[in-house]
Amino acid sequence: MHSRGAVLAGLLAVMSVAVDAQWAQYTPKSTPKTSDGRPNLNAPVPRGASRKPDLSGVWQIEASPIPELIKLLPGGENGLGEDLPNKHFIDIYADYDFGKEPLTPDAAAANMAILKRGLATHSEDPNIRCMPDGFPLVQTIPVPFKIVQTSGLTLVLAESSTTFRQIFTDGRPLPQDPQPSWMGSSVGRWEGDTFVVQTVGLNDRSALDAMGHRHSAAMTVTERYHRRDFGHMDIEMTFDDPNTFTGPLTVHFPAVLRPETDLIEYFCAENEKDREHLPSRQATSDTPATGTR
Repeated sequence: MHSRGAVLAGLLAVMSVAVDAQWAQYTPKSTPKTSDGRPNLNAPVPRGASRKPDLSGVWQIEASPIPELIKLLPGGENGLGEDLPNKHFIDIYADYDFGKEPLTPDAAAANMAILKRGLATHSEDPNIRCMPDGFPLVQTIPVPFKIVQTSGLTLVLAESSTTFRQIFTDGRPLPQDPQPSWMGSSVGRWEGDTFVVQTVGLNDRSALDAMGHRHSAAMTVTERYHRRDFGHMDIEMTFDDPNTFTGPLTVHFPAVLRPETDLIEYFCAENEKDREHLPSRQATSDTPATGTR
């Protein structure tokens, strides 16, 4: 057990988490059904003209078991919100004991500073200023994202902040000197039935998780998408960043299809009234984090 918790109470409250999709229920005609007319999430994987799996659809990262989540939250079950999150959305290092994370000394010191001062109470937190969540957080937040797969381009549309990623599959290489951005530059290829995506050019302004753990602009990400059946997909993310990690960090995010809904528009700044009421950095910078995991 260790001190990590207090920063989460405020940070989760200001994360760009939209409410559940509010479209009237509509199920595409191509959706396989069970005998009682419900979507059959266990049906075979759909395939396109290339015979590769078609990853298209509205997806959401599956929640971790509640006992695992409660260990990470200072408020216990009451701090979980409407849609239960994955434990690695809360803390990318959830599988490591405190102090045993695969971090360089400089990165460990920077992350400890975030815990001590409580990032969510300060104006430099990107979410308070309605900046994008950035990748990978934009896909691990407990709200839907949509994959649109074509022959030369796969799009990932995120409900959070109404943002998008472009994954090029037309044979182009990764850029040699990419312009740093929130979503980075991505190319994809198939290895059997697994879609492999490499991303470079991420800026260092976004967090890896709701705890606020950071990375550098040198980070590259390799994703592996494997659709197990119609309604379930395994997503593996491997992070390489010599300025942050002592070696590659691999995290798994199972995802479930949401076949009866769609994305809704969400903009953080619309009707925003909270920032002016937040404590100033001056008042909170010396307040230590409390809570246990």
